[in-house]
Amino acid sequence: MTRKLPPPAWSTTAGGAAVLRALDAENGTTRLVGGAVRDALLDLPVTDVDLATALSPAEVTKRLEAAGIQVVPTGIAHGTVTAVTPDLIIEVTTLRRDVSTDGRRATVKYTADWREDAARRDFTINALYARLPGGDIDDWFGGLLDLHEGRVRFIGEPLQRIAEDHLRILRFFRFHSRFGRGAPDAEGLAACAARANDLMALSRERIRDELFRILVLPRAAETLALMLALGILKPVLPEIVPECVPHLAALAGREAAWGVDPDPIRRFAALLPQREGLGAEFGARLRLSRRDTARLDALGVADPALPGDPFTAAYFRGVDVARDRLLLLGEDARAAWEALADWRKPAMPVSGKDIIARGISAGPEVSRRLQRFERDWVASGCPLDAARIDDLLAAALA
Repeated sequence: MTRKLPPPAWSTTAGGAAVLRALDAENGTTRLVGGAVRDALLDLPVTDVDLATALSPAEVTKRLEAAGIQVVPTGIAHGTVTAVTPDLIIEVTTLRRDVSTDGRRATVKYTADWREDAARRDFTINALYARLPGGDIDDWFGGLLDLHEGRVRFIGEPLQRIAEDHLRILRFFRFHSRFGRGAPDAEGLAACAARANDLMALSRERIRDELFRILVLPRAAETLALMLALGILKPVLPEIVPECVPHLAALAGREAAWGVDPDPIRRFAALLPQREGLGAEFGARLRLSRRDTARLDALGVADPALPGDPFTAAYFRGVDVARDRLLLLGEDARAAWEALADWRKPAMPVSGKDIIARGISAGPEVSRRLQRFERDWVASGCPLDAARIDDLLAAALA
């Protein structure tokens, strides 16, 4: 693999060029690092731009502001500031080394040693530094070869890397799923299995975010099968068992065949047993938003209207939930799923006032009759012609 990185497109924009110029990138004082280097070498889209610099955070801030660039101290305790330009947002972090770690957070000290900064990172493919604009790459731990051969390997001793940050267990599987080829690195795999209980010390938000990133990858089912076989998730999500994986694999296959983007909530639902209230329980445990919790809960309960009556399901449960349920049901539900492609919930043509106008006294009976009308109206296909509406209303009042 080449040891040169072609000039990234962002580096030639007005904002990108101004940041690099202000931080003396041309002389190697500041270098592109991590995923932006890795993904560019693989011709993948670069979504996050991270720079490492020998300058202190105060000096970085001073130089950027002198160049008219907005600076936000997003991670100042760890030496990170964010440069905000009209073109892009760039994170700039001063070279550092870990002084102490507890598996969740680190206390750092600044350093002038580039290799020392690289040594604290997780995997060799994430410890590549590119000098811009020339593109020369600094690689102290064999990351270029690992990237070329599709190997995800911890820097140094895997057990020590995991002790520093327990989330690296899940990151190992995510990066192998995305970049790896063949069997995972044996030493790294053994370390992850040995330290799986360490995940219990992490916040559920961090576990959720990393797991959801794994779930939307093309090889999610294969990766989850490996993780479950090694007991990786058992300490934190014991309900997910190997028998769940075929459901995920089948869903992923239908998503691909039906032209649907993978979705972490839908894929997570495929892994869970069908049980009333289980979605809400997991939503609380994983600190999901109210919207995502409600969606997961809805996907965790069978809908008797599906697949035969997709419009009733869409009306009462929401079209997105109905289509997700149909995806989860299987190939026999495809026609119903397609029928909902352009469906929009119609407005109810009858209100409580119409019920009262027909002689029903205000009170709970109005609501009961209105609900009966709505149920029958939806089951009839939500007709809007006045005669049919009048017939359904008369039936509801009989």
